[in-house]
Amino acid sequence: MAHSQSLTASLYQQAQKAIDQPFSLTPALVAVIFLLVTSSAYQSYSKRQRLVPGIPIVGLDKNGSVKAARKRFIPDARGLLREGYEMAKGGLFYVPSPLGERLMLHPKYIEELKSAPIDKVDFVATFQEVRSRRQDHMFEGKYTTMGSRSTLHPRVVKAQVNQHLGDLMPAIEEEILDSFADVWPECDDWAEVMVADKFTQLVGRVSSRMFGGTKLSQHKEWVNTTITFAVDGFVGAQKIKKYPHFLRPIAARFIPEIAKIKNHYKLAHDLLIPMLKERKKTGETPMDLLQWMVENAKGEETEEQFIADVQLKVSFAAIHTSAAAPTQLIYDLCEMPEIIAPLREELKNALEKCDGHLTKQAFNMMPKMDSFLKESQRFNPLLLITMERMVHVDYPMSDGFVIPAHTSVGVATQAVSMDPKIYPDPDKFDAFRFAKLREVDPERAGKMQYASSNPQSMSFGFGRHACPGRFFAANEIKAIMAHVLTHYDFKFPEGQGRPPSLGVETQFLPNHEGRVLMKKRTQGL
Repeated sequence: MAHSQSLTASLYQQAQKAIDQPFSLTPALVAVIFLLVTSSAYQSYSKRQRLVPGIPIVGLDKNGSVKAARKRFIPDARGLLREGYEMAKGGLFYVPSPLGERLMLHPKYIEELKSAPIDKVDFVATFQEVRSRRQDHMFEGKYTTMGSRSTLHPRVVKAQVNQHLGDLMPAIEEEILDSFADVWPECDDWAEVMVADKFTQLVGRVSSRMFGGTKLSQHKEWVNTTITFAVDGFVGAQKIKKYPHFLRPIAARFIPEIAKIKNHYKLAHDLLIPMLKERKKTGETPMDLLQWMVENAKGEETEEQFIADVQLKVSFAAIHTSAAAPTQLIYDLCEMPEIIAPLREELKNALEKCDGHLTKQAFNMMPKMDSFLKESQRFNPLLLITMERMVHVDYPMSDGFVIPAHTSVGVATQAVSMDPKIYPDPDKFDAFRFAKLREVDPERAGKMQYASSNPQSMSFGFGRHACPGRFFAANEIKAIMAHVLTHYDFKFPEGQGRPPSLGVETQFLPNHEGRVLMKKRTQGL
């Protein structure tokens, strides 16, 4: 894998090559059809989308055109969003994108939007095509199956997983030990490790342990399909968006990544449905997500195939997001090694007082670790825009502002986190920024935690669609980093700096080409 082209380094290139020749037409005729239909589709979309007069559009060229900004959005949404946020002084602005001009909202509006009726302000519509509207969507769920209106898994995560975090941790710690032994290189001496790929494999196993126990975490085909399902969906979405809407049903058949998605579902059905039948037969009720979904399912949710499908989709939301964080964190530690010693000292003290285990008490005794995770996320969030919604009707806000129908809205989360009015000296990476803030203002300590969700910290979203699994993810990431800090020394190869994160539209991904030299520690902490 070390010499293969990695996912994040090649996503943009793959998307750009998406328009191939799946039909037996001449290149000239394909080009003519594409230009005519794209022009028609854009004119139709423009008629539907009504821009609010007076709200600035970031990135316009000297002629007032948005074309260059739309192209720039794909690799540099981060820069474009920050420019817009600063230009609007934290207020409303439009950012051009391949989806059209997205309206970036002031955080003051999120309290109203978080509880807005979903038939008017829709979260799932950002993933999937709604009714007959011809608009692009983040993951083109109509073809990739990404996104779901089912509330089964968020209900279960909120009501069961979050209530049993302490009960789940012993199995998670055990799986981390086993996974490092199986996935990680030996590193008896300094060895070069492509950490992004290794963390993805490791998190695939650890998350699967919570999903369905060792039958899933030790099933190599399952772990592999949970990883590649997300990759195929993401790349497939980028490719199909290059086609006019009327050609997409045909083009989807010729896009390899989309074609492979049905194979992922087949494996999920072949593995999970017999597991469900066996549990029903024996009366076994293990403490895992699969069982909790069975116990909380209603109506069509009780169908075994439905539960298997949801389990696969949960992997899409869980694995790559949780794998991105430790990758960014180890890059940060290699760039700023002075952070390592305080983290190790804090971890050592916590483990000594908790019999060597990462209990709830141990996690509470690691504010520096929590702060480091949050500061790293502030600089390198997985999503640059959160609170994304598709507004289907003219929607009035309490101050009289009306969001026009057919408008894609969101909050420029990363730009907000770089606002000096919120975080002094925002361009300085201060690993223990939030630990110090918690000491200064204990009453606001909860809002300073990594997994918190509030108007000043929306990397996990906000409101009813805030990531329900963020508390489990926080524990999982901290446990992985605790293992790394305990058992390995690490540094960049000579001459290599911190690998830059890669922008792909609204996603800000860790660089999978980054290499880290690692060596086993003999003395532990």
